[in-house]
Amino acid sequence: MANTTVLLREDIDNLGGRGEIVKVKAGYARNFLLPQGVATLATKGNIKQIEQEREALLKKAAVEKATAEAQKDQMSSIALTFERKAGEHGTLFGSVTSMDIADALKAKGYEIDRKRIVLRDPIKETGEYTVNVKLHREVAIPIPVKVTTEDGQIVAKPVEEKPAKAAKPVAEAAPAEGAATESAEAEA
Repeated sequence: MANTTVLLREDIDNLGGRGEIVKVKAGYARNFLLPQGVATLATKGNIKQIEQEREALLKKAAVEKATAEAQKDQMSSIALTFERKAGEHGTLFGSVTSMDIADALKAKGYEIDRKRIVLRDPIKETGEYTVNVKLHREVAIPIPVKVTTEDGQIVAKPVEEKPAKAAKPVAEAAPAEGAATESAEAEA
């Protein structure tokens, strides 16, 4: 399990921010970080070079964050609506993905990369959802997304009633546990 120390040139989720020195698995560095240009090996020369660039990077990061905050203020009133074919119980024939959301935002005049749209799984049922969009590492905005059928309705799923499970009497369970510990202590 060889680890390599690298210097990050870009923010990477779950790893670190730009300018940080982190230890990663050698294969991850060799096969992904270094070829993509998002990191360099942390040698003395590279560390000195990044220290010189750090001030410029901090200014650039502050400008990016301010831009993201301004964009968040502009986007605060956006709500997206998607009309899709759906079955009887509101299950979509297809789904609404992060790419669909990115295209809808682009149509409204906001260029957002689909990778910045936080959507665990594609939306596969009609309803109202909240999707987070990461404008910056520290700036995210929740966007309401409404998915309806082609005629503009939100179909509610039928509620399935489950039979209530028989609960164990609490009074009986407690003495049985106490008796087991007493007999274990008596044997010792």
